[in-house]
Amino acid sequence: PQLLAGLSFVLTGTLPTLSRKEASELIQAAGGQVRSSVSAKTDYVVAGEAAGSKAAKAAALGLPILDEDGLRALLPDTE
Repeated sequence: PQLLAGLSFVLTGTLPTLSRKEASELIQAAGGQVRSSVSAKTDYVVAGEAAGSKAAKAAALGLPILDEDGLRALLPDTE
């Protein structure tokens, strides 16, 4: 199912159980796109430990910031 079709994500920081590659593959398998930088066109930022400037920019833009559990909640098959 393409639950994330048309949505763009930016990954930042270290997630507790997923590598960045694994998180990207989950997002892409559900139809989402993974971008390298935060912009006003970003739908979600997935932030882990030591997220840094990307999370700060997302907050400044008022974008939703998810942790790993929040990402998994968008992907019910991965819980």
